[in-house]
Amino acid sequence: MRFRVTLLSLICIGVSGCSPEEIVEPSAPIYEIDLQETWIPLPDGVRLAADLFVPKGGEEGERFPVLLEYLPYRKAEYRGRNYALYSYFVRRGYIVAFVDIRGTGNSEGRLIAYEYTDLENDDGEVVIDWLSKQDFSNGNVGMFGVSWGGFNSIHLAMRNPPALKAIIAVDATDDLYQDDVHFMDGIIHVDSWEMSQDLDNARPGAPDYAIDEAYFRDRFDTQPWMMTYKRQQRYGPFWERTTLKERYDSIRVPTFVIGGWYDGYRDSVPRMLEHLEAPVKAMIGPWSHGFPHDASPKPQLEWRHEAVRWYDYWLKGRNTGILDEPRFAVFIRRWHPPGPVLEEVDGQWRWEEGWPIERIRERTLYPQSNHSLANNAPKRDTHQLRYVASVGVEAGGPVMWWGDAAHDQRPTDAFSLVYDTEPLDEDVEILGFPHAILQVSANAPHANWFVRLSDVAPDGTVTQVAGAGFNGAHRESAKNPQPLEPGEAFELEIEMHFTSWIFPKGHRMRFAVNNAQWPMFWPTPYPMTTTLRLGEKKATKLVIPVVPPGEWPKPNVLPPVEDPQLPGFETLDAGNVSGYGEISSIDRNPQTRTTTVKATNATGTRYPWGTERFEETITHETNDDHPEATSVLGTYRTTVELEDRTLRWESEMSFRSDRENFYYSYTRRLLKDGLLIREKNWEDTIPRDHQ
Repeated sequence: MRFRVTLLSLICIGVSGCSPEEIVEPSAPIYEIDLQETWIPLPDGVRLAADLFVPKGGEEGERFPVLLEYLPYRKAEYRGRNYALYSYFVRRGYIVAFVDIRGTGNSEGRLIAYEYTDLENDDGEVVIDWLSKQDFSNGNVGMFGVSWGGFNSIHLAMRNPPALKAIIAVDATDDLYQDDVHFMDGIIHVDSWEMSQDLDNARPGAPDYAIDEAYFRDRFDTQPWMMTYKRQQRYGPFWERTTLKERYDSIRVPTFVIGGWYDGYRDSVPRMLEHLEAPVKAMIGPWSHGFPHDASPKPQLEWRHEAVRWYDYWLKGRNTGILDEPRFAVFIRRWHPPGPVLEEVDGQWRWEEGWPIERIRERTLYPQSNHSLANNAPKRDTHQLRYVASVGVEAGGPVMWWGDAAHDQRPTDAFSLVYDTEPLDEDVEILGFPHAILQVSANAPHANWFVRLSDVAPDGTVTQVAGAGFNGAHRESAKNPQPLEPGEAFELEIEMHFTSWIFPKGHRMRFAVNNAQWPMFWPTPYPMTTTLRLGEKKATKLVIPVVPPGEWPKPNVLPPVEDPQLPGFETLDAGNVSGYGEISSIDRNPQTRTTTVKATNATGTRYPWGTERFEETITHETNDDHPEATSVLGTYRTTVELEDRTLRWESEMSFRSDRENFYYSYTRRLLKDGLLIREKNWEDTIPRDHQ
């Protein structure tokens, strides 16, 4: 407590009305909103385009803290979203800046070479410094964002620029290799986002959509990011440059992390809560990938109330009492039926002092010869499983990233080794990272393993609770993968992704093991059989983090407020709930042993300058007899209808494999009023590096 008072006393120096001993209400909504555009100059002469949402109606010459969201997602088109989102902060005395990253949206310069480059972060430091020195600023800058905005909040906090005083990272990660969309769990993944983003990167800024030689040079003709990422198949320097997980002590900026149980980036919430040395708060709730006030499923909450309390403390020197509360607000999930449609999650909020939680106790369960799951290790036995590459659609589709509400697991379980407990004689709550310790072997030089923990209801429905994959070639190191020795047994410890769940009395726990989870993970190339070894000495086992019953304090969470809307921005078709291609059909051909999965999405938006429509179709195909012959084809189209012309950007991305290589093919087109004016193609052969 002495540290808190002393630190706040330092913050209060020069801040009018600040009293470190007095707890005050967060800033009140007393301002109106003014939208301004500006340019931020960089040392090399490039200018970044920024929208400033400024409090209006205060005292003349009043200065405000600045909150920064720094993204490649096109400020002009995001303006309607931003006006609604930022209004909460602006009305409470914060300027919010949305800045287009170099070479994106309305910013100048050549498109950055890939995500989170050093150049992007160098520019970010300049932006923070510039914002802190303007006449409207009190000198203190905060960052926030969901996904990319959360990632670069973390990355810039690792650099600790002097004016950056606090961040809030929503649905972000401390490990871009294991947790992000390119190589989840160390296994190659081809994602809807990474395909569609390559087309979005090729568009000029709205509303002018200037099509000239500089545009073609700096955007349309630049190499697709996916070509870079699919060559980075093992962990190494490319990933280490932004990996907070290996240097938590690099952040000295106060950090608030927010995650969702149906988002793939949730593992970072407890890890950062445990390991950051800077002041840290955390929250995890029942949401997928989005800000908690408008994310799905419900219940939503007004996270911006907590954000204002956080920023008031660090950027205004107002003691809102936020550091006197427990550090971790967590929503504990109760049973719900399987997805994919999930409107609301049953459960309850509670406070925890931090992570790890001392009262949690590990419980070990052992797969038995009769496929039960029990407290004692069995006698020695082996269970074999034939690898079926097309298995796993139900456990997580192309965009689920171990998030979203997975389908009923019974179809995947039918092709897995499955072990069930007896019906539970009382409710059992878990919170944390379940672990699977497997004694395994394969009769091929490469295999992946996937483990899942599920809830089996009395009516037979199976709801996925947790899971994870493991690249067998990474059993010793993801930096130096090694092939398997066929038939040689070894141990794998697989940490499942962060979860909470209350298994009701009368339900069963299910532990499932298999070797494919397609199309979320790319299949390994060899037909094979894997073996799971049971036994007393080196036992295959499941370790679950059990929370003992009890009553615990609850945070006072507030429902979302209604946001004002900016005229001229109208959603015509919101598309899928996830915002990405979602499975629309599954075709299994028993004669050819091939399976085809199609995912689609379509959106439409009206802007003051015209109408934009986006369409995507993703077709995944694999062959159970020849898993090396796997492919994905993504087709994307963005059409912008303006008063004087219609522009259409198209792309086709083909990614396929054999045993030795991946084959990448990409075509990008621009059409004006239906006539082709530019087309560019890329081809690449990428050796498989233990993938």
